[in-house]
Amino acid sequence: MNKLKPLLGNNAINQIAFVVHDIETASEAFAKLLGMPRPEWFLTGSPEISQVVYRGEPSAARSKLIFMDTPSIQIELIEPNEDPSTMRDFLDNDGEGIHHVAFDVDDMKDRVSTMENQGFPVLQTGEFTSSNGRYAYVDTLDQYKTLVELLEREEPQVNTDRQNEKSELEPLLETDTVTQMAIVVRDIESTADAYCKLLGVDRPSIIQSGPGEMTKIEFRGQPTEAKAKFMFIKTPLIELELIEPDDASPSIWREHLDTKGEGIHHIAFVVKNIREKIGMLERMGYPVIQKGSFWNGKGEYAYIDTTSTYKVVIELLEKYEN
Repeated sequence: MNKLKPLLGNNAINQIAFVVHDIETASEAFAKLLGMPRPEWFLTGSPEISQVVYRGEPSAARSKLIFMDTPSIQIELIEPNEDPSTMRDFLDNDGEGIHHVAFDVDDMKDRVSTMENQGFPVLQTGEFTSSNGRYAYVDTLDQYKTLVELLEREEPQVNTDRQNEKSELEPLLETDTVTQMAIVVRDIESTADAYCKLLGVDRPSIIQSGPGEMTKIEFRGQPTEAKAKFMFIKTPLIELELIEPDDASPSIWREHLDTKGEGIHHIAFVVKNIREKIGMLERMGYPVIQKGSFWNGKGEYAYIDTTSTYKVVIELLEKYEN
């Protein structure tokens, strides 16, 4: 029995949040991807209500927000105003993309203290304006390659069970389940140790790339071995993948590490008829960056350049039944 305890009291990553320039355009795209009506955004409260403190100073930061529930995690879209905030800094310095992942906590004061004792200072705090509760962003970028948000709710979150809803809208990929979030790293062992301590889980084994004759990888149209080390960490709602690419082997992961550094690289969907889906996305203007077979030959994958619309690479996974 695993006796390890998660730092935050649980190991359920329940939200992935994107910072965007135009929330209406972004939400329309994500609604099409997920097969749902486009939600309406709402504006966070005035300073006296939100009580935002950023890097120790009160801020008039406000944001347009949208929450989109999927069968796995929740997707949050954030369009910040110009006042100081971690979201504004991210947009100005890094551009649009995944800003943080979130966990619910039972005692904000205690969990913030725990994170601070682990060397993760608070960046920003504030109060919810759509329901009773509060949040805190902690600076986990060096170890987790993204920020972590803590959410404390005074009332239970109402999750939309979209699987039981009837809708005439179909998800673009015939699935609306985000199955995986992947992070490209320079040192898979140290990052794995950090995440396993955060999540309170034993460290999984490292998986090496499969032989080239099995994986048959193409990167930007050219054959490559795309050597890398992989690790898959299970969490209750989504799988976390860590990838350490080889220095001398061209790949989408090596390119990301060289041009953008460590960080969240893609989100993944398990699909059927992957080649049909690739063709559809290519016709929509989203080219394949890399494709190949699984390291063990039990499926195939394709990375699609969807960053212009979805602010992140989308990976398609098809698992062979036999």
